[in-house]
Amino acid sequence: MPILTTVVGSYPIPHWLHGDSSRTTLRDAILVVLKTQELAGLDVIADGELNRFDPSHPETNGMIDYFVSRMDGIRTRFSLTDIEEFRRDAGLTYRSDPAGIVTGPVSGGVLNLPRDYEFTRGLTGRPLKFTCTGPHMLTKVLTDRHYKSRPELCMAIADVLRTQLASIDAAVVQLDEANISGHPEDAEWALPALNHVLDGMKSVRALHICFGNYGGQSVQKGFWKSLLPFLNGLHVNHLVLEFARRGYGELEHFKDLAPNIGLGLGVVDIKDNGVESADLIAQRIEQAASVLGAERVHYIHPDCGFWMLQRNVADRKMRALVDGRNLFEGRTK
Repeated sequence: MPILTTVVGSYPIPHWLHGDSSRTTLRDAILVVLKTQELAGLDVIADGELNRFDPSHPETNGMIDYFVSRMDGIRTRFSLTDIEEFRRDAGLTYRSDPAGIVTGPVSGGVLNLPRDYEFTRGLTGRPLKFTCTGPHMLTKVLTDRHYKSRPELCMAIADVLRTQLASIDAAVVQLDEANISGHPEDAEWALPALNHVLDGMKSVRALHICFGNYGGQSVQKGFWKSLLPFLNGLHVNHLVLEFARRGYGELEHFKDLAPNIGLGLGVVDIKDNGVESADLIAQRIEQAASVLGAERVHYIHPDCGFWMLQRNVADRKMRALVDGRNLFEGRTK
């Protein structure tokens, strides 16, 4: 099978979107993102996660706040006691405040992911990826005063996401998890919640895992081999994993990846403004193919989302991604 090119999700915010949050302006911005990806030659494109962008809170790109602020049962105004309690929680030192306080049963509230998808679906005829933050990541950034159990809270969030994503018929639906990489000890309760969401999807199912991307910095520390049992238990069609920044020495461990799970290979470093050459991209694919077999690499993509980069850098990296795949496969264009 040919290797497909795609993005992880986010795209740099067009500067004119910061000052105008109207639906018309948002539509124009998403059109720009989609057309830019089409012109780069990507096989599966995405909305740049602009549907989740909040002009008054631009530094988080909506990965967390967009979801928790719309769900019922979660309070997003915090007292000093709330913040102190959150900061005592190990493993969350990269955040100074909680994303929310769980005060009652979590339900969908006014979260409307199908509407976000339909808004974008009408703007392109190309295969579309829809992304959604996963239940483990959302659980880890909340202070729970209702369930008193992270597994129970995680499954409650999973219920909401399953209901929301069940009707989305994108070419690929991708869950994003950027905390499990540094906390494989959470796998016992994260896995059933993730599979609960994945089992409700009607599309190609993907899971993106990285080691964090904020201000060009990694947030989590860990090794892929620690996550192999967890990865093999996932009900996914393929994974979307970070490699370019970390190097490819850990590819050996993926010889033990379940044969029914395809590998998405990160070949573009989103923490570096340097634009990779097509030759370098092709070499990275070749390295993975030589270790695992070319049939195991289903997708190539950046390590994570592009939102921390300048647009001209992200655009050139996307073109390099496609050119490198074409070079590896001997395509003329």
